[in-house]
Amino acid sequence: MSEKKEAQDQDVALDVLSWHHARYPELAQRQENLKKFASPLTRFIQTETSSAIVLFLAAVFALLWANSSWSDQYFDLLHAHIHVDVGFWELNESVHFWVNDILMVIFFFLVGLEIKREIVAGELANPKSVMVPIVAAVGGMVVPALLYFWLNTGGDGLDGWGIPVATDIAFAIGVLTLAGSRIPFSLRIMLLALAVVDDIGGILIIAIFYTEELNLIPLVMAGGTLLVAYVAQRNGLWYTPIYIALGILGWVAMHDAGIHPTVIGVAFALLTPWQSWYSREGFVEGAEQALGKYKESAGSVTTAEQEDSEHSGEVGALIQLHEEASRALSPLDRLEHALQPIVAFGIVPIFAFINSGVMLSSDVINDAIVSPITLGVGIGLVLGKPIGILAFTWLAVRLGATLPTGMNYLAVIGVGLLGGIGFTVSLLIADLSFPDSAQMLDQAKIGIIVASLLAGLLGFIILKIAYRGDKIQESR
Repeated sequence: MSEKKEAQDQDVALDVLSWHHARYPELAQRQENLKKFASPLTRFIQTETSSAIVLFLAAVFALLWANSSWSDQYFDLLHAHIHVDVGFWELNESVHFWVNDILMVIFFFLVGLEIKREIVAGELANPKSVMVPIVAAVGGMVVPALLYFWLNTGGDGLDGWGIPVATDIAFAIGVLTLAGSRIPFSLRIMLLALAVVDDIGGILIIAIFYTEELNLIPLVMAGGTLLVAYVAQRNGLWYTPIYIALGILGWVAMHDAGIHPTVIGVAFALLTPWQSWYSREGFVEGAEQALGKYKESAGSVTTAEQEDSEHSGEVGALIQLHEEASRALSPLDRLEHALQPIVAFGIVPIFAFINSGVMLSSDVINDAIVSPITLGVGIGLVLGKPIGILAFTWLAVRLGATLPTGMNYLAVIGVGLLGGIGFTVSLLIADLSFPDSAQMLDQAKIGIIVASLLAGLLGFIILKIAYRGDKIQESR
């Protein structure tokens, strides 16, 4: 589209807005007042540290409540049951279950959408640029798991080896943003790619190693829902409620199969189309037509008798414009945009609140200090992550890869420490690792919380040191 045409379209939009304000002055004033009230909140939500701040506050609130004189109410809330009975199937589980096994499916669905976007059109689409992050991420999973395994060999806590392999991308990006404007964009890309590969590894670990009993018939039924979804989307059926219904059926089948249901969320996300119905040119043509109709209605002389018919014309033009815009967005982009604030400011903080409450009595703290579970998680996240990421990055460079522009090995250590912030997924894996031992679960949670805070603080310091000057000397 030419610059002249773009200017004309902007004029159309401004004319429509001015006409609305002139016709409905009271509505315009209410909108202006609401904007003044909502703008600070909107700016906060749009900042990259905001979700990390909310997540941190939710975890702190849970810890404070669990260690207050009202702690019984906190744990009563966790164990309160929600009963759903639809006749042929019923579910009677605790609030803890509903959050970890149901709400977190939406979280992992969003993770799956982000993984697919990065694979088809993002940082994982270029094999050359992604070699270092992939190899580094593998090291960041293998070394922490080995350290945990070494510290817990022969003990009862061996099942928790998967806890220190995870990275919490919300916290990590939040700390990276706080580190300052001198941090190069290439470092952010490396951290994002690391986190995506890390998420894939975490999902596979949950699916493969934390499945106690596998029931074949429900598993086949879950696969059937995925097959139906695949056939439907390949034939152009993109009606969202159909996929929601299939997802619910898939969740039920996966739950009955004995596999953690979060896996079905990722599977459905990977089937989500990433291309839109319309090309750019098709959208521009349709949008121009709809704007022309709306401008024509808005610019006409209105009498009492014409009010209804003109209003219908305006509504029809707006509906057409809405449909044109919807078809220009791919289902993946639309769902990711819609779910991001819900997950970041709703589901993940609720998960943190439900899973972070640990009673920090002197006995619990003393047991945790000497517990191989706590030590394994802490050492795995704070030392294992940066050591594994640094060592495997060095190996990749030795084999012919190159460090991202603007990075040296000190910056790689900083990224590795941010990778040691394993909060959300680590808490979920801990819950799966020790379902029958509250004591071991508390020891794992203490390790996760303390190690994540320490790794984030150290990562922040290292990155501030690495980029304290205007430029960074690259190391090869």
